[in-house]
Amino acid sequence: MAENDKLDAGLVKLGAIIVCGAFLSAMDATIVSVSLDSVGREFSAPLSSLQWVAAGYLLALAMVVPVTGWAAERFGARRMWLFALSLFVGASVLCGAAWSVESLIAFRLLQGLGGGLIPPLAQILLVRAAGPQRIGRVMTMVSVPTQLAPIVGPSVGGLLIHDLGWRWIYYINLPLGAVALLFAWLALEKDSPAPGETPRLDVLGLLLLSPGLTVLLYGLSVVEESPDGFGSTKVLACVGGGLVLLAVFVARALGRRDRPAVVDLRLFGNRAFALSSGLLFLLGATLFGAMFLLPLYYQQVQGHDALQAGLLLAPQGAGTVIALALAGTLVDRLGPRYIVLSGIALTILGTLAFTSADPGTSDALLTGSLVLRGLGLGAVATPLTATAYRSLTKDAVPRAASALVIVQRIGGSLGTAALAVLLQGQLGGRAEGGAEPSPAVLADAFNTTFWWTAGLCALGLIPAMFLPGRPRQDAEPDAPESDEGSSAASADFERRP
Repeated sequence: MAENDKLDAGLVKLGAIIVCGAFLSAMDATIVSVSLDSVGREFSAPLSSLQWVAAGYLLALAMVVPVTGWAAERFGARRMWLFALSLFVGASVLCGAAWSVESLIAFRLLQGLGGGLIPPLAQILLVRAAGPQRIGRVMTMVSVPTQLAPIVGPSVGGLLIHDLGWRWIYYINLPLGAVALLFAWLALEKDSPAPGETPRLDVLGLLLLSPGLTVLLYGLSVVEESPDGFGSTKVLACVGGGLVLLAVFVARALGRRDRPAVVDLRLFGNRAFALSSGLLFLLGATLFGAMFLLPLYYQQVQGHDALQAGLLLAPQGAGTVIALALAGTLVDRLGPRYIVLSGIALTILGTLAFTSADPGTSDALLTGSLVLRGLGLGAVATPLTATAYRSLTKDAVPRAASALVIVQRIGGSLGTAALAVLLQGQLGGRAEGGAEPSPAVLADAFNTTFWWTAGLCALGLIPAMFLPGRPRQDAEPDAPESDEGSSAASADFERRP
């Protein structure tokens, strides 16, 4: 190995600094899930409001991703890293001090803006420092700790809630974030922004996309609170207004020829990218939607406290990490179609136990089911991402990276909102005279909602059948098609079903 290919002490130190911030952001997406039952009880908040604590964070995270590259060029990656960490930590403290569910949702949106900047900024800083010869090893060094976040998050959250209360899942970010900020301030090299060379930000696109999604989500979240349901004027106005804003965004994005929109929709003209993106959307919906349901199920139906619920959720994260470690090798050998189909089947199988579980169902059965769910979700993620990138030219990769993150997070937001509305509707239809629902009624409502979750997974089987098949032995490696083509999908894979 050449001398300049080695991971020197400076690069390892940079990786450790990045891990400090990236782990906080990754853990926060899951640590909050076990707190929703406690938050709902303290603020007497319905599910339609509680889901915004999770979905709002994901939505804010998705919306800030396309701004990151522009901001790093305009203001400097180091300065933006310090800003993102400061915003995340400051918003965390505000979340801990929230006085109502509405204030908590507002502060979670702010926290999501900071948290959304952290992962892409981490990649920018590492790619610049490592160079092409070392980037694979550096990314592995950084990604392994962040992949542990789904395991650690619910367990740590449950422990904090059990001993200190739900507010401490946010307050804990203050000392951890202060350490990350100190290390970054002392060790990150200053970089010089180049304002004159920075491309213009698509501000109008952001002003159409972000409010459009927010208003649409809000309209869906208040369906059960409205006496006329979907026929309510408020619901129709919000859903219709959101769809109109999104339609204008799509028309404008497809019509831009001088430079890509905030999300380059022309990438979806590529069949492999479109298939992968659609499946990642469903993956986000079933992953984050279920992460909203599962902690509530364990606490409200099974009668566990927050700590027990967090520990019982850890097997799903463990299964995901195992599958992520194996999927990369298997997809090169078997092709993405078979791995993704197997992953979807495992996810459905792991969800079925929850469709008939009751307060007496054994934890061992549910734990084994969560391991299967985790294996399935992990088996789907890597092949889909690899397939999306494989079919694009190199200059399209940065735009594709932003689009994939946004699509998955939007899927997570919509999935969480939809499942919350379904669960609220089931509970509202079965409660008698406004009384607190019994454990049996709760279990029945969750069973029905988990059936919808399994159905959401099953939808992915259809597009997954059209993914590229087994790799051809005589294929040329690394020969992506043009991002304008839509029929070739991926030249180095077989087309037979």
